[in-house]
Amino acid sequence: MKRYIALLRGINISGKNKIAMSELKNGFIELGFAEVTTYLNSGNVIFSSVVDDKNMLSNKIKSMIKDKFNLDILVFIILQEKLKELLNNAPNWWGDDNKEIYDNLIFIMPPLSVEEIYNEIGNPKAEYEKAHNYENVIFWSFSRKNYQKTNWWSKTASSNISDKITIRTANTVRKIVGM
Repeated sequence: MKRYIALLRGINISGKNKIAMSELKNGFIELGFAEVTTYLNSGNVIFSSVVDDKNMLSNKIKSMIKDKFNLDILVFIILQEKLKELLNNAPNWWGDDNKEIYDNLIFIMPPLSVEEIYNEIGNPKAEYEKAHNYENVIFWSFSRKNYQKTNWWSKTASSNISDKITIRTANTVRKIVGM
């Protein structure tokens, strides 16, 4: 069995797309997944499966969410080991203990590419934010007190690519890698 992480995009945000994590966990168990656990209320599900096809897993989970919760939710699936590898390739400035900086990891849902994100959003404002891409993720950090001055803050939520990415904080990513 392989250990996977499912990142659900856009659930339990501002009272929209509500899904109770206990019900979501039960849905995963009903699909036959093992060792299912959730983290936070934002759609992080860690599970084990004998299935070795991320697209098949994503489609099964999306169908379950549609049937059980009547929601069309995008699901990003990544092997837990792959996420560990990605974190091992984080830039030195990302995810340190500086409480003035907010560190995020942007997961890019195929077929979207890093180039398309930069074409849509533009470059980060160097004085307020940093971005570094590695494979299908972007490590993104910005000043907490100046987040509204960044180029990416509002655009990641309101651009044409906003529904093709999902974002997690460094703390969340580190936690789910260890589960």
